[in-house]
Amino acid sequence: MAETFLFDIAERVLEKLVHLSVDEVRLAFNVKTDLKKLEDTMISIKAVLLDAERQQHQNDKLRLCMWKLRDIFYDAEDLIDDFKCETLCKQDAINHLNTNSSKVRFLASCSTCLPLSFSLRMAHKIKAINRRLGELATEWNSFDLRQCSDNRHVFRRETISFVDSSDVIGRDEDKEKIINMLRKPSKDRNVPVIPIVGLGGLGKTTLAQLVYNDDRVITLFPLKIWICVSEEFDLSRLLKLIIQSVNEKVKCDDLPLNALQAHLTSLLKDKKFLLVLDDVWNENQAKWVQLRNLLRSKDGLSQNKIIVTTRSLKVASIMSSIPPYEPKGLSLENCLTLFTKWAFNDGDERHYPNLIRIGQDIVKKCKGVPLAVRALGSLLFQKTDESDWIYIRESEIWRLEQDENDILPVLKLSYNHLPSHLQRCLAFLSLYEKDEIYYSDKVIRLWMANGLLEHPKQNQEWEDVGKRYLNELLLRCLIQKERDFGLYFTFKMHDLVHDLVLDVSQKECKTVNSKTKTVDENVRHLLLCDEKSVEVLRVLEKLEKVQTVIVQTSSLRSKIFDKSLINLCVSNFKYLRALALRSPLRALPNSIGTLKHLRDLDLANCMGIQKLPSSFYKLRSLQSLNLAGSGLKQLPDSVQRLIELRHLVITIEAKHLKEIRAGCWTSLQYLELHACMELECLPEGMQYLKSLRTLVLIFCHKLVSLPRSLKFLTKLEHLQIVSCHQMNLKMEPQEEEDKDLQLSLKTLSLVNLPALTDLPRWLLQGSSSTLQQLQIMFCENLSVLPAWLLNLTSLHELEIVGCRNLSALPEGIDRLTNLRELTIDGCPQLSKRYREMGVKIGTKLLTSKTLSLSIRIEECGKILISYKSGAELGLEIFDV
Repeated sequence: MAETFLFDIAERVLEKLVHLSVDEVRLAFNVKTDLKKLEDTMISIKAVLLDAERQQHQNDKLRLCMWKLRDIFYDAEDLIDDFKCETLCKQDAINHLNTNSSKVRFLASCSTCLPLSFSLRMAHKIKAINRRLGELATEWNSFDLRQCSDNRHVFRRETISFVDSSDVIGRDEDKEKIINMLRKPSKDRNVPVIPIVGLGGLGKTTLAQLVYNDDRVITLFPLKIWICVSEEFDLSRLLKLIIQSVNEKVKCDDLPLNALQAHLTSLLKDKKFLLVLDDVWNENQAKWVQLRNLLRSKDGLSQNKIIVTTRSLKVASIMSSIPPYEPKGLSLENCLTLFTKWAFNDGDERHYPNLIRIGQDIVKKCKGVPLAVRALGSLLFQKTDESDWIYIRESEIWRLEQDENDILPVLKLSYNHLPSHLQRCLAFLSLYEKDEIYYSDKVIRLWMANGLLEHPKQNQEWEDVGKRYLNELLLRCLIQKERDFGLYFTFKMHDLVHDLVLDVSQKECKTVNSKTKTVDENVRHLLLCDEKSVEVLRVLEKLEKVQTVIVQTSSLRSKIFDKSLINLCVSNFKYLRALALRSPLRALPNSIGTLKHLRDLDLANCMGIQKLPSSFYKLRSLQSLNLAGSGLKQLPDSVQRLIELRHLVITIEAKHLKEIRAGCWTSLQYLELHACMELECLPEGMQYLKSLRTLVLIFCHKLVSLPRSLKFLTKLEHLQIVSCHQMNLKMEPQEEEDKDLQLSLKTLSLVNLPALTDLPRWLLQGSSSTLQQLQIMFCENLSVLPAWLLNLTSLHELEIVGCRNLSALPEGIDRLTNLRELTIDGCPQLSKRYREMGVKIGTKLLTSKTLSLSIRIEECGKILISYKSGAELGLEIFDV
């Protein structure tokens, strides 16, 4: 399989080679030919990598050769990044010259990056990599690998319709809900589809089997058809399976598609049927529509039904218009019952109360997934030695022996089905501990820092690519969203998926603590999570190729350890891409400037750091800098020299930020001023932040207004102002100047602004065609919403919470024809008014559009009015 991630590494390195600019290549003399040779060699290797991945488990020499290739490819990536670093150095020097009249200082800044020495060094490195690839070529060619299409994921899994209901624990309620859905009449010619969606091993197929074999379903559907689809969603194959399931005497192996369609139509005519499509992976809508059209009713409403089981929410949305049914994990009590059933012969458990106590801890590891419970129970069947049970309890599931149908091989089908770039990104999440809460924005920045993302397409940013990756993993049920905060969301990973990614990432990612004795020298990503510093540092001293270091937060860590750790990172890890260090550290070493590849530096809550070292400007590759909760007195000029910076969060104690100079922070996407308690105004020169998409102001109590220069930020999409107690957002009117203002705001959040008495017209009117979400919370002195609010023609969500003096919405709110969600909570005057006229406002909004709409009016935790509408639901009214 692709545990080495070699295919994706090759793809990313080739992508970087292709995107090397002419200026970057010119930095080194006579390397163009060698770079072309490297590119050609890598293209030829990549062409057969898919075949190599398939064969590696039967060939130890091939697998070892692939590991050697991985290290060469990583070294090639570091080399290409050296070109980028050198280009940034020259660009910084030029920018610095433009803001400094002293030519001497310019020459001094360039003295460390003379092109001749760099050129010789790069030429030597490229030749060395080509030589290493050449030495490996004879061995690589001996494997007779062939170029092939990317069909790594095609597999065939068989399931049957029968299940012994006495073997199934804890699914009665789920079964009843599915049967009730089958009983509901349909208003559609298309056969209604009920998707059952969830993680591999959760029991989707078992639930479908329970429903399929229930006596009520047998009575309801005279004809029942069970098809295990697996990955190959081929129309001819599926038609043959359905036909033979209906009438096994029909011989249709050699029939063309037209004949198969005719047979199927004839067999299903005037029959009421239930079709179960088990284990569907197809995400090609056209293929599904072909099959659906053959099954649809020819004479109006369909009485037939289809149940689909799948691990993908995307598959569910393609096949059905109704929300998917997502069964939960089993309760701990049901898990223990199921475990006992598989670990003992009937009744034998009574004789081993000591083993049952250990078994309770074992089933907790399974987190409600019945296949995992069954697998661990089976491992212990007829084993009554307590040591065997303790071994299973103390072992990670991914280290235990697994049969083909056990939980990890089953889950691995989902992993194998991922594109190679998603496999690598998912494996990276093993760097976090179990039950960790992941933050989407942090994960994306770490992926970016380590070059795991595809190059953005036109009109896209790197962050957009990362969001797309996370959405793919969500749709495939490999991660689960916890809370959505608008600008980011939190998510979790099931413990068993975490076990899976630990298994596939062993030689890439490693958690180091005092129990860690050794770490593979080629490990790239580290999580440090132990206070016993001596043991941890001793392990790290032997490593050189580390790209990521995340230090888990701990109040027990010592200042001495943190200082030793960062010194070790600087001295050993020359290609470090990401460093997260939250500690009582008082200062960064000046040598940190040597980490020229560093792209993500997280120093959040390092309150002891009051200033940054003079070498800080040398971190020219830095994309993300988090200084929230730091003790910085002022943001030094050196930070403005970080021309690659895309994400900046700062806390400072100063009253003013230094003016932003032209040409600085031209790549900045996200700016957050966090707990800048003394800050009285935003810096001059905001108009130069041409790429800024998100601006967050939080706990900046002395900020009064926004600068007019914000109107030049035409890419600004998200503005969030939270707990800025003096912020009133008023501005001197310049109506003529602002009349044709074109802004791009999509979301605006105004939270806990006691000085706010009116909404910023210039900001909202300028975004009237783009604003989708407006959130107004705890603005106690806001008494009226202006009539011009109705000009926000793209508004989807309006949330008003805790505005106690707000008495009315603008007249004619039904003009907001795109509104989908209206929430009013903790606004007593509004709640009273619209409780009395709630039906009227709801009806007006609904009749003004065809979109679905949700309206909720709440007071003191009590729902007063709730409306939900949709294509089939109509208007539902709840008055609690």
